[in-house]
Amino acid sequence: MDKIEAEKRISKLKEVIEHHRYLYHVLDTQEISDGALDSLKHELFELEEAFPEFRTEDSPTQRVGGKPREQFAKITHRTRMFSMEDVFSLEELEAWLKRIEKVDQNSVNGFYTMTKVDGLAVSLTYKDGVLVQAATRGDGKIGEDVTQNVRTIESVPLRMREELKGTVDVRGEIYITKDDFTKLNEQLEKAGEKQYANPRNLSAGSIRQLDPAMAAARPLRFIAWHLDDIGQTSQTESIARLKELGFPTVDGATVKDLDGVAKQFHKMDKDREKYKYWIDGLVVRVDNLAQYGDLGVVGKTPRGLVAWKFPPEESTTKVEEVNWFVGRTGKLTPVATVSATQIAGTTVTHATLHNADEIERLDVRIGDTVILTKAGDIIPKITNVLTDLRTGEEQKIVIPTKCPECDADVAKREGGVDSVCTNQSCFSMERERILHAARAFDIMGLGGKTVERFIQEGLLTSPPDLFRLNEQEVAQLEGFGEVSAQKLLLEISQKKTISLPSFIVALSIPHVGEQTAFALAQAFQTIEKVRGANKDILIAIDDVGEIVAEAIVDFFSSERAGHMLTAYQDAGVTVEVAEKQEKTLDGKTFVMTGTLENIGREEAKDKIRKLGGKVSGSVSKKTDYIVVGSDPGSKAQKAADLGVMALSETEFLTMLTLN
Repeated sequence: MDKIEAEKRISKLKEVIEHHRYLYHVLDTQEISDGALDSLKHELFELEEAFPEFRTEDSPTQRVGGKPREQFAKITHRTRMFSMEDVFSLEELEAWLKRIEKVDQNSVNGFYTMTKVDGLAVSLTYKDGVLVQAATRGDGKIGEDVTQNVRTIESVPLRMREELKGTVDVRGEIYITKDDFTKLNEQLEKAGEKQYANPRNLSAGSIRQLDPAMAAARPLRFIAWHLDDIGQTSQTESIARLKELGFPTVDGATVKDLDGVAKQFHKMDKDREKYKYWIDGLVVRVDNLAQYGDLGVVGKTPRGLVAWKFPPEESTTKVEEVNWFVGRTGKLTPVATVSATQIAGTTVTHATLHNADEIERLDVRIGDTVILTKAGDIIPKITNVLTDLRTGEEQKIVIPTKCPECDADVAKREGGVDSVCTNQSCFSMERERILHAARAFDIMGLGGKTVERFIQEGLLTSPPDLFRLNEQEVAQLEGFGEVSAQKLLLEISQKKTISLPSFIVALSIPHVGEQTAFALAQAFQTIEKVRGANKDILIAIDDVGEIVAEAIVDFFSSERAGHMLTAYQDAGVTVEVAEKQEKTLDGKTFVMTGTLENIGREEAKDKIRKLGGKVSGSVSKKTDYIVVGSDPGSKAQKAADLGVMALSETEFLTMLTLN
């Protein structure tokens, strides 16, 4: 990026960030997530680091919070309330340490690490040990007088446990616990009132009530992370003194070096669901207060302090190009190539756009700055376009009228929004169908490149050909040899017996996934009965609607399906008869997250379905249980937010046994 482009991008970023910061800090509302806004701010920070000549005093990176509300008296802070620089990786943390070591030639001998609480920052002023004033951060220099409201929070001492002479400031966060947040939103829902989107909005909205009685009615709490100099020499001592003075404090630990910081970060990330409050990262600061002070301030950020943020579920990036891929059912899916960005701890360079209708709905264009979302293990998708950042050079995405793989005509699927290739023998479709069947049969060692190679060599033309592969022919291919060919063919030969639900999945029937396949197996027990069912019979089954029923009937009435079933039979594939199961978990929806030690995930899903339950890939209000294994993902946090009952692996296995 040259200077002209950088200046334009910085100007646009400042404009958009300031808009969203005003919504968040002044109006207590938001249009985009914290993760997306953090991503924009991080991009701006890096650009200003690379092009410091474009850094100005009014930049969002040089300012804290928003303007004080007119309804509250304004208070000038005794000392400025600074913001923190955000980092998102160990490499960025190491770069921060190198920068501060250039300023202070003395090496840093220790850090204090503490939870970054997702709440509302406030400053409490005590005179001779008695609370006399409380103020919000505001713009860092001037905040809002919320003394009367803060006095209603029981975790805020009205008098310190020691009578400290003079005036002392204590700073921390107003927050609400996860349980209280869920309960309060449930109460608001029952009362027909608007619910809060996140705990910080609730904390801010409650503490800014003009009537202190309204604030008192909310389950607010306070947690401290700063104490003015009263003789302590380190942040470690500050936290200890705060506790002695009667303040609840953030969870923290003293570590010697960045290796210790990294261990603390990963431990906190792993354990964050155990905290009673929301956290969005780890605060890392130079522990020695004298050294911390000597490092000074750069812009509006102390040099000796940084926030290592947890990987966001959302991020912003730019669309570089869009390619169309043909799936096993012929559906054309647009996939955007985006500038590399970090989401949920992984580097993302591609995102799905689903279909042409979604492109039109979002009005996304090549060159746009977009918001990417990745929930749990779901493929990243574009959810929003930041049109305010457009330069006028963005290009509209061309919707193909010809298949990008075989050049056949593209048509809209009847009754749907998907564009599909009209050539049922399309190379891409066959490749994806074979890969899909291999996964359904649980055949290991067959990747996309191998399948593509076998198709090109004429060894595979359809999924049943997997069971006709010749060991000698495979061994003769460059890169294989006798040992690898023998290993692959042995693996395939051991997978000739398959359950009915898995076999239905292997057939690649449009709209039929694992849940519907299991419902069909339970209703009919054999593939012959499934094949002979008409539309009316199919619609009467749970998980089968009119579109799905039509797709099933159309599939089994096709010549291709007849050839495929015969080919599987001739290849020696045995489809097991499905047994009717007692539906003791009927109507219950489960979500799995983390690693289960005593049962495989697929086996667990199968047992749930056999008992009449459903398995979903994402958490929603309709989820009844979430099964939490070791190292769970973000699904567990979302489930906790929605009040979904969590089951440990032991509790889950006990439930299966009892049912």
